[in-house]
Amino acid sequence: METQLHNFLVWLSLPIVGLPAVFTVSFISATLLPMGSEPFLFGYIKLNPGMFWWAIAVATVGNTLGGMVDWLMGYGASRAQEKYLGIREHKLLRWFEKMGPPALLFSWLPVVGDPLCAVAGWLRLPWASCLIYMAIGKLMRYLTMTYVLLMVPNGFWVSLGGVITTIQSWFQLIN
Repeated sequence: METQLHNFLVWLSLPIVGLPAVFTVSFISATLLPMGSEPFLFGYIKLNPGMFWWAIAVATVGNTLGGMVDWLMGYGASRAQEKYLGIREHKLLRWFEKMGPPALLFSWLPVVGDPLCAVAGWLRLPWASCLIYMAIGKLMRYLTMTYVLLMVPNGFWVSLGGVITTIQSWFQLIN
């Protein structure tokens, strides 16, 4: 399993893969799997500055579609629960239902963002509105995170790479 994950990550790092890899990583990170797409997007943009807007657009589309998969899972879970257990009142979800689709502007937040998309599906909020608010929230996240990361001086990233290399060599000595 570890070898397969390593091979997958090596494949994603190939220059020829490019924007499809940005899409794939963004899509996977938007599902309930714990994975961040920002470092990958930042690395791609750092290597290809002329592709900034294309990369942001592709990442936003991939992440939004992944959020819609979460929405569909929530919708399916809601229907299955009704079929097998009957309709139940969920008091804790009332606040989300009152906010409606605009609550998905927060779908970019770590830890709670993906479950928000699933809850929107569970509550059967309109999918088109959910799609629009999710896309806006995720676009704002990618623009903000990438801009902030690009403002960090290159010297920091070089130093960080040196620290990571040193730590890796320590672990290799231990093994």
